[in-house]
Amino acid sequence: MSAAADQPTAAVKESLLLSRLRALRSLIVALSGGADSAYLAWAAHQALGAHALSVTALSASFSAYDREQVALLVREAGVHHEFIETGEFENPLYIANRADRCYHCKDELFTALDALAAQRGIDAVAYGINADDTGDFRPGHRAAGEHRVLSPLLDAGLNKAEIRSLSRLAGLPTWDRPASACLSSRIPYGSEVTPEKLAQIERGEAALRELGFRQFRVRHHGDVARIEVSRDELPRALDAQTAGEIARRLRDAGFLYVTLDLEGYRQGSLNESLRVVR
Repeated sequence: MSAAADQPTAAVKESLLLSRLRALRSLIVALSGGADSAYLAWAAHQALGAHALSVTALSASFSAYDREQVALLVREAGVHHEFIETGEFENPLYIANRADRCYHCKDELFTALDALAAQRGIDAVAYGINADDTGDFRPGHRAAGEHRVLSPLLDAGLNKAEIRSLSRLAGLPTWDRPASACLSSRIPYGSEVTPEKLAQIERGEAALRELGFRQFRVRHHGDVARIEVSRDELPRALDAQTAGEIARRLRDAGFLYVTLDLEGYRQGSLNESLRVVR
């Protein structure tokens, strides 16, 4: 028998996940609305019912579109849910946007969720890191460790493809949702994060969504918008008429120059600058 045949299936991993969640008396799930946190919120609801609470943090870095996606998930999955406000923009270390920006964001989030758990008498806090996430540069994971936040998907060995497959079986609207991240991740390290920049990015990405693009980022380089779209969508973006419409709409969003990255969308592309420095 091959080593691959010895590996547990997604269904077995899901059973393990649900069993471990049931061992908790109560749980808060940090819900961003992406495929991973949405599946974890659903699983916690299946395991714990009313003793599972999903919480979404609102700030200038969380787009109106993402908030709509969370509201859709909550309606369709029936999970218990609340929005809270977080104050990362009160932290100058977050605004400075060094390489550890995500640490300060997650530290603020988990501090707020710890306080809510203490107030409500809830045993633990969990978030949606999965088995595919451990190789990337993610300083937010350090904050999770410091706050003793649980990582049920990772502990069960679930990867992104399995989470999408299981989400589809569960009827979750997020099963094929493109990878998402906060708007601050569009700003290069060392360039301050401001609500004005984030609003500009949000307008630009809304324009791309209206044009029918599915996987994309608007990277903010001062007057320049560097657009990444998935490689299968690049031919349409390069069409002269479409390219002209993209440029017009991105200038309307507040950018002076509009560029298209010929390498296409890649997750965490701004981390490439860190590898160059090293």
